[in-house]
Amino acid sequence: MKMNGNTVLVTGVSGFIANHCAVELLNAGYGVRGSLRSLGRAGKVKETLSKHADVTKLELAEADLESDSGWDEAVAGCAHVLHVASPFPVSQPTDEQVLIRPAVDGTLRVLRSARAAGVERFVQTSSMAAVQYGHPHDRTAPFTEADWTDVDAPGVTPYAKSKTLAERAARDFVRENPGALHYSSVNPGFVLGPVLSADTGTSAEIIDMMLKGKYPGTPRVSFACVDVRDVARMHRLALEAQAPSGGRYLGAAQCLWMGDIAKAIKSQLGDAARKVPSRDLPDWVIKLVALFDPKARQLIPELGREVHVDTTLTRETLQMTFLPATDAAADMAQSLIDLSAGSLR
Repeated sequence: MKMNGNTVLVTGVSGFIANHCAVELLNAGYGVRGSLRSLGRAGKVKETLSKHADVTKLELAEADLESDSGWDEAVAGCAHVLHVASPFPVSQPTDEQVLIRPAVDGTLRVLRSARAAGVERFVQTSSMAAVQYGHPHDRTAPFTEADWTDVDAPGVTPYAKSKTLAERAARDFVRENPGALHYSSVNPGFVLGPVLSADTGTSAEIIDMMLKGKYPGTPRVSFACVDVRDVARMHRLALEAQAPSGGRYLGAAQCLWMGDIAKAIKSQLGDAARKVPSRDLPDWVIKLVALFDPKARQLIPELGREVHVDTTLTRETLQMTFLPATDAAADMAQSLIDLSAGSLR
């Protein structure tokens, strides 16, 4: 593939966050090469991104996290990499390795190819899921970049384990290969904001189920919420920041209870959100449902737990200000309606 010193590889470019990262980079003047598991989706991806950016500097390449094939070619000629691709399910698999293996092995595949190609900067999309789980339920101190999820703690989901282990694997790789490339991670919380395509991710599926009236009420769980447009900007700024390698940038605008998210959507969307729940569910209801519903079972450790995040490093190093998370929730809901995404593909 042709070489361009201003080109950034964005892995998993068809995904929710990666869509926005590609748009952010293209609109900032970068060339973007996006990886896809199959180039059969190339036309649709270009069509989607063309509505939000000039795609004349967009290339697409075929590469799969579960295969060595294609990564050397995908990264060839790229100055930087945004490694966004990672499995993100709406329900947790029975075999946790279904998530962990491609997340960890895929990250190392991309890193090895990036090192061999002489990539300058590598930004990994990690998650607050790699930060906030496995800690005491009554913790009140804000989470910081120094905190890590305890993957051996009871109740930690396969998804949280996959993000934690993938980020640790990347940091170990960089430490074992000093000077090979400049590394940082972006660790967003619950990502809201407008979807650009029907490849929307888990947060949108939750909002979609709210819009459809699938929830009789909202469980008392809270999220460190952030707008996807801010997440994309964080990735670009991490590429550009004059900061030491190893930065860990947490992305969270504010903590919202699930009921707050529902209220924001109902308040801003009116009748279009008439099926969105308007009451909280008592904890005992969730615990009862959890006896036979694995999705509800995942909520038990989080009931009543308020999550707070200290984003000082992000705000000061990247000069970030965050958009209101309540607006991001409403924007996501409106975008799902606009896309007529009654059943997410």
